[in-house]
Amino acid sequence: MHKVWQAGLLAGLVASGFSSLTLLTGCDRAKAEAVELSNEGDMTKKGGNIEGAIAKWKEAAQLDPDNHRVQWRLVQAYRKKEDWDNAISAAVKAQHADEKFNSKKTFAPYWFEQGYALSKLAATGKGKWADAKQPLETAVQIDPNFAAAYFELAQVLLRMDEEGAEKGAIENYNKAIEKNPKDTDFYGPLAELYFNLNFIPQAEQVLKEGLPFAKEGDKRAYDLRARLGQVLELKGDLSGAIREYEAAKKACGACDDHKDVHFLLGAAYFAANPPRKNEASSELQRFHKGACKGASAVRYRSECDQALEFSRKLGTNL
Repeated sequence: MHKVWQAGLLAGLVASGFSSLTLLTGCDRAKAEAVELSNEGDMTKKGGNIEGAIAKWKEAAQLDPDNHRVQWRLVQAYRKKEDWDNAISAAVKAQHADEKFNSKKTFAPYWFEQGYALSKLAATGKGKWADAKQPLETAVQIDPNFAAAYFELAQVLLRMDEEGAEKGAIENYNKAIEKNPKDTDFYGPLAELYFNLNFIPQAEQVLKEGLPFAKEGDKRAYDLRARLGQVLELKGDLSGAIREYEAAKKACGACDDHKDVHFLLGAAYFAANPPRKNEASSELQRFHKGACKGASAVRYRSECDQALEFSRKLGTNL
């Protein structure tokens, strides 16, 4: 009986010109098609076709521009491609859709991704560091526990030419560590900033706090160990410095991306009392061979000159 009643009601609505039902149905159909396209994009991505996935998600976004989850998929895809302009565009659209749906800003990653992409453009000279500041500040306002946003904000502030930038960077680096102390990415830049400001005790403390979180195979262990070695050497603790340099060398494996470890270790062996001549010569030779020829010679010019001087004093040739 109720089916007959429903059919009669629907017929009556249509006959009476109740067109909003038709509009609602059309809207729902578009949203449903958008969801289906988004799911197809997910499967296309899983198959390894990122361009095909992007095409599906863009079509879904056209059908349902208020679906911020589709825009989020586009943000992530463009980030992976390092297509920063499109990542920014998709992040802003996601922000607008989020605010429209929830009547307020609710999803901090949309603002984080906008700020992150803007900082990447600034790093290549295609944008301004100041443009990245506001989205990152908004991200931490929405989510006060967003460690990565504090870290990126510190990175941005450090590169801005404004009063109090270094203080702001220190505050935000510390906030990042406070919110996620297990992320070893956060410790090295803060320690380096302290080191450059000649806040040596603070640099040492940060490095020692970060090291317990650097697990076996963690590439960040190299940065922490090498920087701690420099701090200890500056304090006159050469044996401690050598210990950390040796640990840094172990952490970086072949050390193709960290050729300077051979210089740090060779110079420390040279400065030991008594000098550890054979070990110093071996490390300095490895450094010179890997870093003092070709394009890297410009980057390591000072270290290469010092390596030659140390080797001359050791009576060896590089």
